[in-house]
Amino acid sequence: MEGSRLEGTEGETHGQFAMSRSIVRQSKFRHVFGQAVKADQNYDDIRVSKVTWDSSFCAVNPKFLAVIVESSGGGAFLVLPLSKVGRVDKNYPLVIGHSGPVLDIDWCPHNDNILASCSEDTTAMVWQIPDHTPSRPISEPIVVLEGHSKRVGIIKWHPTARNILLTAGSDNLIIIWNVGTGEPLMTMDDHPDLIYNISWNYNGSLFCTTCKDRRLRVCDPRKNEVVAERLCPHEGIRPMRAIFTKEGNIFTTGFTKMSQRELGLWDPTNFEEPIALLELDTSNGVLLPFYDPDTNIVYLSGKGDSSIRYFEITEEPPYVHYISTFSSKEPQRGMGFMPKRGVDVSKCEIARLYKLHERKCEPIMMTVPRKSDLFQDDLYPDTAGPEPALEPEEWMHGRDADPILVSMRDGYVPPKTRELKVAKKNVLDTRPATRRSMSAVDGSSLPPQLLEKLVEEIQNLKATVLSQEKRICDLENKLSKYTNGTV
Repeated sequence: MEGSRLEGTEGETHGQFAMSRSIVRQSKFRHVFGQAVKADQNYDDIRVSKVTWDSSFCAVNPKFLAVIVESSGGGAFLVLPLSKVGRVDKNYPLVIGHSGPVLDIDWCPHNDNILASCSEDTTAMVWQIPDHTPSRPISEPIVVLEGHSKRVGIIKWHPTARNILLTAGSDNLIIIWNVGTGEPLMTMDDHPDLIYNISWNYNGSLFCTTCKDRRLRVCDPRKNEVVAERLCPHEGIRPMRAIFTKEGNIFTTGFTKMSQRELGLWDPTNFEEPIALLELDTSNGVLLPFYDPDTNIVYLSGKGDSSIRYFEITEEPPYVHYISTFSSKEPQRGMGFMPKRGVDVSKCEIARLYKLHERKCEPIMMTVPRKSDLFQDDLYPDTAGPEPALEPEEWMHGRDADPILVSMRDGYVPPKTRELKVAKKNVLDTRPATRRSMSAVDGSSLPPQLLEKLVEEIQNLKATVLSQEKRICDLENKLSKYTNGTV
């Protein structure tokens, strides 16, 4: 396949880009329409983090919205049920386990109540978020992952295997963990400089990375090796981003030598020439790509931009087809992308993005207008469901599997809360005691049976505290109804 490239002066580039828009082949996604929700459906009074890190600062799933926020005395993020729209109380309980600013967060694709976070304090943590509103800040993670020597800026769950989590830090290390035991499974040190981003492929057999050394790499984690790489897919020195498409190609965003923003599509089995290369505009903001494998549409959100561009990736030239741009007045500080399970099929919604402003979060619905009220099969192929396709041991032994798909015909109902089970060998860790880890109990002089019993009692007490918190919360709600005269 020949690469298609748009070059020339700035005026010519915009003209050619506009021309490429007008030549649109037939597609059911030709008219994707972006619309912000009404003002009363926003999440207001959220102090979004001011950390200078190119993270999206936001993660969302069919149950919750999580936003990294400004906080004193360490790092914190806010977790809200999706239904809790409107003004957020300034005393709303935060998640406050990190001792340094939180840099990235990611919801587990296989459990809507499990969230992972990473921080400047060199740790990653995994949290169980309760369905009910907690009465006080959540400060106890399920497990603390300690293995990096510098700040941890990237955290990604494996798309198909249960409890597999990837972290990348400023020590240039990539560590893959089994969260169920709290142990690192493998460490990769192939990157000589800061890693900008990481993306798993569709079945989680490979991941691609972009790095400050200006190389795009494809890594096989189980072989612990780089299987393909490309120097300077974009010639500019500013940060790049890369994501795998469902077909196994790699979509990239970066900059030209003249600091124009640029898109690329690459075949990792033949990195010599791009499948497509498109110049966009002149701006400093890094373009964050959000990809929907069901529709093959990628949404581009630039930090500091007030617009979201979206493109369809196909097998016909020019391979990356411009669809449209959603524009608003205020620039975005970050962006969250809802998994397909969370969209409203009754409104023909194919994607939903959560745009972070300085003091609020605004959902933006992407819909395909249809006259019929019936379920639109062509817009909603079966999508990745919440059940993992593999256990950690299966994946580690070389097995691969695509996500287990579910139908969207009747919409998606999230399953009830499922607790993440952590094996006791993680609880009885032999590392030195730390302030936050469960190994803080000094059991060096205790028999193993007694120590095991002690840990079990602690877990039972925690479960009792959680149930009592919920009961107190319910009683407080009833009391407020009586005092307000609503009952």
